[in-house]
Amino acid sequence: MSSYFRITLMRSAIGLPRRTHDVLKALGLKKRMATVFHPVSPSVAGNIMKVKELVEVQEVDRRLTKQEVHLERKPDPGYYVEKRSGTEMRESRRA
Repeated sequence: MSSYFRITLMRSAIGLPRRTHDVLKALGLKKRMATVFHPVSPSVAGNIMKVKELVEVQEVDRRLTKQEVHLERKPDPGYYVEKRSGTEMRESRRA
């Protein structure tokens, strides 16, 4: 079973040399907080080392879909709405 690098761009490359922009482009990172998955290999590891100050890297067992990454980032709302039954609603209207 192969593993993957999960690479997230944490800091912008604005104002940095063209080579840095090219490395990020090669990794597939365009926007801050974008996440990409690459199989573990020496060439990818070399590219990560060139931009290590800008990215966050984790080694994971499998690629996540875009939806899974989105749901992982979605914060807990902090509250839950409970539905009332039909009889409770009718009783509250009469009161």
